[in-house]
Order: sequence, then C-alpha cells, then structure tokens
Amino acid sequence: MLRWKLWVAALVTVVGGVAEGALLEAARQRVGDLRLGSYATSGQVEQMATDESFRHAVWATIERVGITKLYLEVYRGGHTVPPAQLVQVRDWLQKRDIAVVGGIATVPGGKVGVRQEGPLGWFNWQNAKTQRDLERIMRASAPVFDTFIVDDFLCTGDVSAESERARGDRSWGQYRRDLLTELAQSIFVGPAKEVNPDITMIVKYPQWYDRFHLFGYDTQTFPRIFDQVWVGTETRGRNTQRFGFVQPYEGFINYHWLAGVAGEKIGGAWFDHGDCAEHDFLDQAYTSVLAGAPELIFFNLGNVVAGHPDHAKVAAQFERLADLAAFVRAHPVTGVPAYKPPNSDPVGDMYLMDFLGMLGIPLVPVHRFPQNAPVIFLPAQAAADPELDAHVAKARARGAHLVMTANLLIEWPRGRELATVIGVDPDLLSGPTRATCRTEAGEVEIDLEVPIEVTPQPRDVVCEDGTRQLLLLRTADHLSLLNTHTYSQADFDAVGEVLLCPRPLGLLALDGPALTALRTAFAGGMPPTFDGPAGVTYHPFSGVASGACVIQNFNDQAVEISLILPPEQIHLVERFSGAPIPARASRVDDAVRLTFGVPARGRVWVQPASGPMR
Repeated sequence: MLRWKLWVAALVTVVGGVAEGALLEAARQRVGDLRLGSYATSGQVEQMATDESFRHAVWATIERVGITKLYLEVYRGGHTVPPAQLVQVRDWLQKRDIAVVGGIATVPGGKVGVRQEGPLGWFNWQNAKTQRDLERIMRASAPVFDTFIVDDFLCTGDVSAESERARGDRSWGQYRRDLLTELAQSIFVGPAKEVNPDITMIVKYPQWYDRFHLFGYDTQTFPRIFDQVWVGTETRGRNTQRFGFVQPYEGFINYHWLAGVAGEKIGGAWFDHGDCAEHDFLDQAYTSVLAGAPELIFFNLGNVVAGHPDHAKVAAQFERLADLAAFVRAHPVTGVPAYKPPNSDPVGDMYLMDFLGMLGIPLVPVHRFPQNAPVIFLPAQAAADPELDAHVAKARARGAHLVMTANLLIEWPRGRELATVIGVDPDLLSGPTRATCRTEAGEVEIDLEVPIEVTPQPRDVVCEDGTRQLLLLRTADHLSLLNTHTYSQADFDAVGEVLLCPRPLGLLALDGPALTALRTAFAGGMPPTFDGPAGVTYHPFSGVASGACVIQNFNDQAVEISLILPPEQIHLVERFSGAPIPARASRVDDAVRLTFGVPARGRVWVQPASGPMR
C-alpha cells in the first residue's frame, strides 16, 4: 500500500513537459500530432485591431500556451467586425506563422435578425430578416478567410406563430432540422463559396448530443453540406447546476459518435473555461484527445489571456497530450459499442451513456448497428433504426450479448418478446420511480424507468420501494435488462434547464456487488477486466496488447483500481513517464489481477509488459 501511495504522489508532482517559454516552438513541431487553438469573439477581434496592449497580451498568451491557430469571429450578438479590421488582425497573425480561421456566432442582437420566441436567446430562423442579415454577413466575411466555422448556435427553439405556420403537421424537431438543413446551404455554405470558391466551411456541434434533434442540429445532413465537422467537448464541472450536471465522459461520447457520422470530415474538439474549477479544463483536454481529436480549441481567447489554473498544466503536459493523440490515431479507444442512430430520441435514456462511462464501463458510441461485436448496448435511441429487428435477430443468432434498457423495450415493437425471454412482464409502461439500492457505503436513491416488481433471481440487482423489490438489472440467455431512468422533460422544466443534465443521478453512487454486476453485464456475462470505484473511466486501446489503456480518476482523492489480464502480462509500465507501475499481483483462475493506484484527478497510461509472475 505504501509503495503505490508514494508512486501516486510522484505522478502528481512530476509531470514533465516543455518549458513554458519554449512551448510555442514545441507546439509548432507537433501540429501533425496535436494542434492547440483558441477562438476570439468579435469584441476580442476588434480589440486586437485597435488596442496595441491587448495585442501584446495576446502574443504573450500564444507563446505561453502554445497556440498555433486562432479563430477570428466576425459577428456575435449584434456586433460585426469591419472587414478591414479582420484583414488587419489576420495579416498580423499570419506574419507570425499563426494559422487563421474565420468564425461566426449566430446569436441575435442589435438590428441583426429576429430573436426567437422561446426560452433561449437564439434566432427565429424562419424569419426572412434573419436569413437576409446572416447571408449578408457571410458574403462580406467569407472573402477574408480560407476556412470558416459556424459556432454553436445553428439551432432554434422558436415557437412563434410564424414558425408554427411553417412547420405544418411536422414535429417541432423535424421542422427545425428541415429548416436549418436548407439554410445551412442557402445562407452559409452556398454564399460563402460563391464569393470564395476555395473556402472550407466547418460546422461546430455543441456537446448536448441527445437534444440535437429537437432544436435543428441534423446529424445526417449537416456533415454532407459542410466540408468539416468540429465537436464540442465542453463538459466543465460535473457537480454544479450552472452548466448542468454534465459528466466528463460526455466529451468522449459526443466526439467519438460524431466522428463516426462525419468520417474523414471530422476535425477539432472545442471546450471552454465556463464553470471549470482546477483540473476541469485539463480533464476536457485529455478526454478530447482520447476520443480522437487532432486539435483542441480553447473558448475563448479572452479567458485564455486572463488565465486559468489549468493552463500551466496544459503547457507542462503538452508533450504527453501530443504523444497520446498520436497513439490514439493509430490505436483508437475500443470498448462496448453503444448504438445511437442519427437524430434518434433518447426518451428516458437521455445522456445515460455518459453516466455508464463514469462507472468504468468502456462505452464507444456508434451510429450504425455493430454487426460483429460480441457485446452491444441498445438504449432507447436504437429503436429509431427501422431494421433493428433484423439486426438483433442476427446478433442473437451468432451469440452476441445484448444489454438493453427498459426504455428500448417500451419503444421497440419487438420489446415485448425480449422482455418475456428475460423473464419480466412484457407489458412495460414508463413510470419513473425512485427506489433505494443498498450499497457498501450505504443506501442510495436510484431512478428506475419502470417499477418492475420481482422475486429476485440469483444474479439480479434490485432496489427497494417500501415492501416492493424492484428490478434494476437482470441477465439471462445472453440478454441483460437495465431498468434505469435518467431525464424526462419534466426534469428540465423543474429547474429551467433546456439542454444539459438538469440534476445529478444516484447511479454514480453504485459500488460493491451492484456495480460489479453492472460491469459484468457489459462484459457479456464474463468477469470484467476493470475494477475500481465509480468516477473512474477506463479507455482500452485497439490493436495492442490486452490491458493497454488509459485510466482517468475524476474523484478528488486517490483510488485503487485493478485490471484482470492474461497471466503472462504481469508487469505494467506507465507510458506517460516510462516508469514501472508498482502493482500488486494475485492469481484469479487463469488470469492475474494487478492492483495499483491512480492519483486524485489524475490519469495513468497503462502498457503491459510480459514476464514471469513473482
């Protein structure tokens, strides 16, 4: 125990990296592995054009943080930067070998466009004035830049009479996706390429992936229209209401899923400083890199100039981030495929994948059904696939293990059949219920989608509601049923939230046998490779020796974790540092359990090495 505590302390204090003054040159040398950029809002761009002292501060920041690309915003909230100032700042940066991209935040203000009728400050995109004003800005700005990004706000929640008439008998979500698909071409991509035929147009998605389909972010059409796709990984602090109780694993889920949708068009990951205490900003960087991002964009430049406790950590660990980015490019993170078709509705499984990832379950989201995977996670979103029946039949025939949610069985016509196979009442009806689960640390409240009353079977995980035994998890006949509820619209309305997780979930307090049973289900009924407390994520790599992974600890205290590996892989090396990992080894049947520590709010890159067991 003492040995691993000393090793954990060493990892915390000795991070290595590049001296701050030399970081810009080091960053330039490694742009092929990982590039660092920042986004300047329109006010900051104008300040760079007019304020010499601010330009000096910006340049000092570029050198300090290792930024090799800046995104210059042309418009935000009624403020438009004159083209002459855009050219001035562009040229100043390019003369210093800093790449430049144009950008726009499509939010109303001043006399630009018409504000929506709805809870957020977005545009009414149906209105002709909004369309004219934004097209005019694009035509004026596109000639200045070779590349241009459309920021988060290509979406709408407008419920005005004008939009109501236009949507006809379509759902609000379908109407908004149709509208913004049309306008993405007619306002942004089309006009930009008319005035600058060689321009590269980027769409940037925010991080609220399970709500995209409601507010116009079409994940099928946008990647076809735009030349490249950038992804928001801005998870921020996970334990506060300000930006939602968003889990760090959401950055991985969102980027990896959209990377599958976008294919070769995928680009950088974008995150910010909002609600980021110490460690939160650096966490976003590592999670983005693990998802496969070749570029990290820090929003916004003003915050980077002002400084954050994690900037020094990013600088000190830049080489590690770049090494990891290069490795992930060759050996992507692998795990259990979680099936979410584009534009699919999560029902009561909203953001469930994020929370399962925080339980050490290595979920990897996919937008197409994984035909050959031995274990497949099917949440409610999978019901959007009209061919799901055939896919599941083939998967069952080849012996795949399916982990299904109660919400999927409710939404999917074949759900009744598989409910019967697993031994629960096929007439499942949604009725979110809070029940008590007994854990090693005490009792925790868990949200269940359906109050499935059972006589517990040996491998069941049950919760209690008075005298009732309510099913949380059951595994039988290569099927696992997970009966959880995350969020409904009522949860959002209760706190005035629209996009992000409106409250914490007791799911993250699971431990002991209940947590092991959940991990076992996602391991196809076999003993899971990873063991440790909640709040620790497990990212195994493809194409390398079993056990190669990154473990991230999001807890505020050091933890012990275990990996179950083949008996010949008895020695572990921490690849960031090259130092041996002081793991305790013990036999487990025909495998070996290796137990070691992970520092508070830290990470370990594990590389197994062969050798005899001592």
